[in-house]
Amino acid sequence: MSSNLPKVAWIGLGIMGSPMSENLIKAGYQVTGYTLEQDKIDRLVAAGGKGAASIAEAVRDADAVITMVPASPQVEAIAYGPDGILENARQGALLIDMSSITPQTSVDLASSAKEKGIRVLDAPVSGGEAGAIEAVLSIMVGGEQSDFDAAKPLLDVLGKTIVLCGPHGSGQTVKAANQLIVAVNIQACAEAVVFLEKSGVDLAAALDVLNGGLAGSTVLTRKKDNFLKRDFAPGFRIDLHHKDMGIVTDAARNVGAALPVGGVVAQLVASLRAQGDGGLDHSALLRSVERLSGSQV
Repeated sequence: MSSNLPKVAWIGLGIMGSPMSENLIKAGYQVTGYTLEQDKIDRLVAAGGKGAASIAEAVRDADAVITMVPASPQVEAIAYGPDGILENARQGALLIDMSSITPQTSVDLASSAKEKGIRVLDAPVSGGEAGAIEAVLSIMVGGEQSDFDAAKPLLDVLGKTIVLCGPHGSGQTVKAANQLIVAVNIQACAEAVVFLEKSGVDLAAALDVLNGGLAGSTVLTRKKDNFLKRDFAPGFRIDLHHKDMGIVTDAARNVGAALPVGGVVAQLVASLRAQGDGGLDHSALLRSVERLSGSQV
């Protein structure tokens, strides 16, 4: 281990957090992890990291604290209170929150952390589980330029496109826009799949040629096999996309931006979740289109 690299505490070792933290270990960083499930901590230790019994223990000696949890309530739960990050991290530490939460939660967190002498960046990601494993995530960052510069070597290990988008909360705003585009794109792909199949076209051939033209997209490239095989094992769960569509529709309303198509897709995501498909991958929007088209799924 190189001793001159910053010591990292990692809180939240789920579908995204586990492979991301392991990429830091592979790059030579000393990573101490904490999460709610012991088997996830064991996985980190097996990869060469250290396990901690609490948030306080994980963050105590860390130069950088990285968090990757599902939503705003979880960020608040791990950040605040006597057992949280802000009370137990050392002054001058850099807190990089990579969760996808409301822009306001990020702004409030940065303000509270500043009183403790802790620097904060909101740094949500796009690219899903595959992007996390391959370390090719897009990372949209909100915060101070100097803190971004300090975090950049760490973020370079985790992703490929890393951009400071503006002050605190800006990363979350850009992530919300990302999730809007992804959801609408998946919905359009799903409608095309059902249309093509009902028309008797060779679906694999059709998706290949569509993906080579203007209709092609990263979404179609990543999700083509999900559509073809009806494989909806979660890379990114409908439950989380439902949360993100709530963030973007609420934030858009606050700034006076109309999202007519986004609003419809948000409702389709919500209905899919209500039908019990919340644990499936967001490509399962295909199931919603199939139901609407009279298919039994």
